Amino acid sequence: MADLLRLLLRVAEKAADVARVCRQEAPLFQLLVQEKTGDDKNKKFVQDFKTLADVVIQEVIRHDVGAQFPEMVDFIHGEESNKFENGLGESVTVTVCGTEDETAALLAAVLDGDRTAAALLARAIHQDPATIDAHTDGLSVPLSPSELGIWIDPIDATSQYIEGREEVLEEGQLSPSGLHCALVLIGVYLRSTGEPVMGVINQPFNHKDPAGGGWRGKHFWGVSFGDVNVCSVSRPKDGPAAGRRLSAVLSSSEKQVVKETLTSLCSPDKLMYASGAGYKILCVIQGLADVYVLSEGSTYKWDSCAPHALLRALGGGVADLKTSSQDQQVELTYHQPYAQGKGAERWANRGGLVAYRDCSQLCSVIGALRGKL
Repeated sequence: MADLLRLLLRVAEKAADVARVCRQEAPLFQLLVQEKTGDDKNKKFVQDFKTLADVVIQEVIRHDVGAQFPEMVDFIHGEESNKFENGLGESVTVTVCGTEDETAALLAAVLDGDRTAAALLARAIHQDPATIDAHTDGLSVPLSPSELGIWIDPIDATSQYIEGREEVLEEGQLSPSGLHCALVLIGVYLRSTGEPVMGVINQPFNHKDPAGGGWRGKHFWGVSFGDVNVCSVSRPKDGPAAGRRLSAVLSSSEKQVVKETLTSLCSPDKLMYASGAGYKILCVIQGLADVYVLSEGSTYKWDSCAPHALLRALGGGVADLKTSSQDQQVELTYHQPYAQGKGAERWANRGGLVAYRDCSQLCSVIGALRGKL
C-alpha cells in the first residue's frame, strides 16, 4: 500500500502539472472547453464543462497506475469519457501513448492539428514530476491492489478552473471561489465493501511562487483501514469544546430550509459558502469548517471518495444524509451503482451527504434536519 500511495502522490502531481500548463497557455485553454451533453451532463449546473485537461489527467492516472499495478486497470473509474470531438467533428479516443511524440500526434488530432499546443501537453504528460516526500515507508496495510478500485476526479470544480479567478488564500480561511477550489482527487476503495481506504488530494493552485510568479500546489493524503489511520493533516488533540457552536460550509444553491436550520446551530459568521464538493470536504479535513452539508444528490462517487478516506483517517467520515439517523450513521460506499440511473447518475450520492470530523457534530446536524427535507 505504501507503493500505491507513493505512486498516487506522484501521478496526482503530474496531473496538477497538466492542469497548470493548460491554464498558462491561454490559446490552448480556449480550445479545450467542451460542454457535456446527454446522460453525462451534471444536472446541478446550467453549464458543466468537459475539458481536454480533464480527460488527459484522468488517462495519465489510469495509464501510470495500470502500468505499475496491472491488476487494477479494469477498476480505475473516472468522471470523464475519454472520447473527445475535435473541430472537424472527428471523434478521437484520448489515451497516453508509449512515447511523448506519439501522444503529441494523438493530441494534435484532438486540437485540429495544433502541434504546438499538443507538444506542450504531451511534455507535461510524459515528464517525471518532483518527488513528493510523504514519509510512507513504514506504512503497512494488509490489502492487495487486486482487492481495490479507484475513483478519479481529474479536476473537481471544473467551472472554477475554467473561470480562473485568482483569489488570495488567507491562512485559516476558506476560499469561497476561484482557482483554489479546483482539485485533483484520487480515491481508493475496497471492492468487496465499498469503503474508502486511501485518498490523495492535490490542490494545483495553492499559492504563487514569490520568485517566479508561477502557481505551486499542495497535496493531502490519508489511509484508513482496520487499525491503520494515517493522514498528512494532523488530527485535533481535543474534540470540539463543550458549548461551542458549529461551523458549516454549504453550496450557495443549498435549500433555504437547510440554511435556516444550520443558522440556528452555527455562529453568525460560521455559516460559510464555497465552490466544489471536493474543496468543501477539504475544508472539513483542514478544520476550516466542522461540517459540509448537502441535501441534494448532486455529487458523485468521484467527488467524495478521496476526501472521505482522509476524514476516516481523522476519525470522521461522509454520511448519507437521507438514510442516516442520530442512532445510526450510514457512510457512503463506492462499489455499487444505482441500477435505475443512467450515465453519471448511476454513481450519484443520491441521498445527499454530511462530511464531518466529529460524530457528535454529525448527530447535531442530522437531528436538526430531521423531518425538514
